[in-house]
Amino acid sequence: MKLPFSFFLALRYLKPKRTFVSIITLISMAGVMLGVTVLILVISVMTGFDRELRQKVIDFDAHILVGSEDVLRDWRELTVKIRNTPGVVGTAPYVQGPVIVEFRNQRLAPLIRGIDPVEEEKVVPLKKFMKKGTLDLEGESTVLGVELARKLHIDVGDKLTIYSPGNLGEILLEKTKGPDERQAIDKLREVVLPKELTVTGIFETGHYMHDSEFLLVPVYIGQELYGLGDALHGITVKTVDPYGAEAVKRDIQEFLEPPQFAQTWIDMNSQYFEAVRLERTVMFFLLFFIVIVAAFGIMNTLITVTVQKTRDIGIMKAIGANIWQIVWVFLGQGVVVGIFGTLAGLGLGMTLIRYRNEFSQWLANTLHIEVFPKQVYQFSQIPAEVVPRDVAIICISAFVICWIFALIPAYRAARLDPVKALRYE
Repeated sequence: MKLPFSFFLALRYLKPKRTFVSIITLISMAGVMLGVTVLILVISVMTGFDRELRQKVIDFDAHILVGSEDVLRDWRELTVKIRNTPGVVGTAPYVQGPVIVEFRNQRLAPLIRGIDPVEEEKVVPLKKFMKKGTLDLEGESTVLGVELARKLHIDVGDKLTIYSPGNLGEILLEKTKGPDERQAIDKLREVVLPKELTVTGIFETGHYMHDSEFLLVPVYIGQELYGLGDALHGITVKTVDPYGAEAVKRDIQEFLEPPQFAQTWIDMNSQYFEAVRLERTVMFFLLFFIVIVAAFGIMNTLITVTVQKTRDIGIMKAIGANIWQIVWVFLGQGVVVGIFGTLAGLGLGMTLIRYRNEFSQWLANTLHIEVFPKQVYQFSQIPAEVVPRDVAIICISAFVICWIFALIPAYRAARLDPVKALRYE
């Protein structure tokens, strides 16, 4: 195959000759490869993290929450109005708040969510998350998250004791009232009435916070624990399109009276989504400097080559080679390094994404390095989503940077005066 003159010389100059320049060329190519690999891996994981976070929130939380700064007492009339709002699929009553749970002398402070299973299924498909047992909340029963059950070492059929923290103020008040401490303690036993609930099921959403912080109880037990009577903490709402919940919220707000309010799932978790978006953007720009550093290596290599090939450049110009033919001799080297580095980075990045969880598990078991602790990131596995547009931007940007940094020494070489180049030869 006949190659163009410039490209033929570029490939000859790139052949390994066991020189320092060849080592720098390989290091530069490896730098481009690592830069592209890390960028693809990190951006894909951050994109997947954002997607999974949104999906987990949508799956377990309602699209809209209607509540009040106090409690909802006229919730039945409000439910009818909400159900008649365009875009609403279903509603369900709920009570939610912190409690103290005890099982075999172990105590934790998770959140209870008092629900009506029949109505709740119209808003959140809880049955699909059941890992063990059933979603049975008849009588005095409860369903726990899998991580919470693991912490308590509790299983289906065991009995769990729940104390409401709503009476803590009364506890302190009663203790300071009477001079007789014994009498105060007897009084406290009357104030704090624990509930003993039977565990009928264990659920797993894959979202660590949900699985470790929530236990589901019948709505009337939540009302009893918090002394609400017939009132609720709020009403959960499911809409036709979760990403169109903002428009439905505006319609609902038209008939709400202060201190009542409505929040979408994005409003309630905006700090998480904004943090992920900001971190993704910052990580992209920070990691892109790896590619820039590798491009500096390419430029350094070509500058060294042009100095070494001064005589060759003078001969080529003396026999009639024009500026752009000389430019492409050296620019071609940078282009080849950029192409191979980018393609190798693309292949390695896609491979690491494919086996990310296996690699993470190997690091944890072998080197005891937890790269994605689920207690922090709230996911049992590393999420990832490869967006072709992001991958294309990364690869094209890396190649363009290599091309630009190679152009500078190539143009400098092309401007060399052949008389000066051959004067001492």
